[in-house]
Amino acid sequence: MLKTTPHLRALTPDDLPELHGLLDRDPLVNLFVRNRVDATRLQARWLGGQVWGYFEDDVLVSACHAGANVVPVQATRKALAAFAERVLADNVRPSSIVGLRDAVLPFWEMLEPRWGPARSPRLSQPFMTLRRDSRVAPDPRVRPVLIDEFDVLYPASVAMFTEEVGVDPEVGNRTGYRARVAQLISQGWSFAIIEDGRVLFKTEVGAATTEACQLQGVYIHPELRGRGLAVPAMAAVVQQVRRTVAPVVTLYVNDHNTAARRTYERVGFEHTATFASVLL
Repeated sequence: MLKTTPHLRALTPDDLPELHGLLDRDPLVNLFVRNRVDATRLQARWLGGQVWGYFEDDVLVSACHAGANVVPVQATRKALAAFAERVLADNVRPSSIVGLRDAVLPFWEMLEPRWGPARSPRLSQPFMTLRRDSRVAPDPRVRPVLIDEFDVLYPASVAMFTEEVGVDPEVGNRTGYRARVAQLISQGWSFAIIEDGRVLFKTEVGAATTEACQLQGVYIHPELRGRGLAVPAMAAVVQQVRRTVAPVVTLYVNDHNTAARRTYERVGFEHTATFASVLL
C-alpha cells in the first residue's frame, strides 16, 4: 500500500490558484479567509500573519489562517493535528479560533491542555444565509454611515463589541479599533439608523467576496430593544448590501441567543451550517 507524504508550510503568492480552488469548495463558509486572501494576495506585510497549507503528496488538502484569528479551512483531522503542532511551536496566540464546529472543537481539544480554559467558548453558532431580498418591508431609515458621522457611530460600536465579545476594544489597541470602524465606513460597509445624533440601529459588512458577504456587529439601542425595530432594519440592510456589496448575505449567531435567531429567521435567513468560536 502506498503511503501519502504529508507536510505543512506557509503559503505564498505562488500558491494562490490552488488555495482559491480549496476555498471555493465552500465559498460561503470560507468567506472570511477568501476575503483576507484576496485583500492581501498572501503578502505577509498586509496579512498580519500567515496562511498555512497542509499537503498530501504535494496536493493542498487543508489550510489555516493564522493571525489574530485562527481559522481552519477544509481541515481534515490530520491537518488539524499538524496545525495545532505548528500553532504551539510558533507560539501563535490568537484572540479567537473560528470556523466550522466540526473543525474548531477537535482543534481546541488539541490546544486546550497547553493553553488552559478559554475565556469564552461558543460551541454552537448557527451559520445563516440569505440569497434573496427579505419579504419583510425594509425600514427606509437604514442607510450607509457617512465618514463625518464617525464620532456618532463609534460609541455604539464600542458598546456592541463590549457587550458581544466581553472585552472593551479600546483597552490595549484603541487606535486599531478606531481605524477599523473608520475603514468600514469608508468602504460603504457600515449601515445604521441615526436620528438626532443617536444610533438606533447599526451593523456592518465584516468581510466580502464577489459572491457573498458576512454581516457582523448588529446593535440596537438598549432603550429600543424588543420593539420590533431589528427585523425591518435588517431587511433593509440585506436589500442594500445585495445591490452594493454581494448577492448572498451571511452571518452567524450564538445558539443561545434565541431573540437574535428569531429575528434573522423572520428576515429570511436559513441555518445552513454550524460554526463555533473559542475566544481566548
